[in-house]
Amino acid sequence: MPAQWSEIAGWGDDDQLAAFNTFRTSCRPIVAQRTAPADSKPLGSSLREPCRAARAAEISDAAQARNFFERHFVPLQISKIGDSDGFVTGYYEPVIDGSRTPSDVYNVPVYKRPSNLFVRGVKQSASGLPNKGQVFRKIGRRKLVPYYDRAEIEDGAIAGRGLEICWLKSQTDLLFTQIQGSARVKLEDGSTVRINYDAHNGYPYTPVGRVLIDRGIVPKEQMSMQKIRQWMDENPDGAKELRRQNRSYVFFREVNLSDKDEAVGAQGVALTPGRSIAVDKALHVYGTPFFIEGALPIESEQSATPFRRLMVAQDTGSAIVGPARADLYFGAGAEAGQISGRLRHPARFVLLLPNSLDPRMHAHTMLLPAERPSAKIAKLFPPKELAKEAAPSGKAEAKPGEAGSDASSKPQPTATSAAAVVPLPEARPQMHAPQRRHPHRRHHHRRVHRVR
Repeated sequence: MPAQWSEIAGWGDDDQLAAFNTFRTSCRPIVAQRTAPADSKPLGSSLREPCRAARAAEISDAAQARNFFERHFVPLQISKIGDSDGFVTGYYEPVIDGSRTPSDVYNVPVYKRPSNLFVRGVKQSASGLPNKGQVFRKIGRRKLVPYYDRAEIEDGAIAGRGLEICWLKSQTDLLFTQIQGSARVKLEDGSTVRINYDAHNGYPYTPVGRVLIDRGIVPKEQMSMQKIRQWMDENPDGAKELRRQNRSYVFFREVNLSDKDEAVGAQGVALTPGRSIAVDKALHVYGTPFFIEGALPIESEQSATPFRRLMVAQDTGSAIVGPARADLYFGAGAEAGQISGRLRHPARFVLLLPNSLDPRMHAHTMLLPAERPSAKIAKLFPPKELAKEAAPSGKAEAKPGEAGSDASSKPQPTATSAAAVVPLPEARPQMHAPQRRHPHRRHHHRRVHRVR
């Protein structure tokens, strides 16, 4: 639904300069594209014009940035059909302990993508395979079967193939790293290994938190990432069974980033804490700005901190599904993890649509549908003439309950209802021409053979 800038709560109070800088980061790959995007979404190519303007603009304060967005975009409120609000969660980059070599302490491998993992239509050499869809492994030369699930991989299905990037302390650490999609692994010598999502095994993601809620273990209103980790630490046997409810498994690649660099999202650019979001890639385009407004537990679990910020779509996730659905990126470390872990809240979404797609600007060029056929037919059969033909023959209409009436039967059509119906022409009688006999033509009888 189109909106006015003045109608957006908190629009004038946000620091749009921070959002503008994040938007410019997304514009680098958009402007660099030599051809139109392969997807069919119109928004993909329409971002080029505002991106070129952003790359050329010299903007140094929030007021200038706000003016830029108001000149190049129109606000559009979005939500799922039947809902007024969208839904937001949070994510972050974990910082965890690890080792390059296995030991009694570090015994959980972080795997890179196996060479026998295939996605139809995608080259094996591609960087970062899709996070949805079927994934196969090859048996022999031609046979493809579904890839191993989490339980099979945990039990050693791909162990000993040289796929280990590093080793972690627990399967819980690995699970949360896979959920977040990236991590900073602190090694024993003080160095850091940066890992990022590269592929998955093809099974749909099952939130383990939902399983705990459905089983009545953790109340829905108390659910958080911290609650999940606490329960898993206290119930190691149950944690194994719970993990395996989520058959999805993520493989990583090592990325060349320093400790000062932020994680890289699916768009291929560095994420900005508090300004980058993950969206449904099937519906949205990377680089699209969204203004998100809600009351979120930022300061504490019980707080309702006003959140009114312009964010930019730069990432995606298999659990992020729907038009008004976003994962807010909060950065790296324990504090970012605490904030992210308690976010499961409604929020209002305003999508910033480039002016070139503004429906109000193009209304005069929209084609109207053709005239309804019934209107054309009505000109050939005026209602007055039909009313005369359907007029009653002088008998009074029986009322329900009177003699000759049946309360359960359908009411007879009146002159008014008959006038609205176009009578169908009577069927033409079929004329059968007499068969002419040909005295000189010999009739050959063909034998029909039935196939048994």
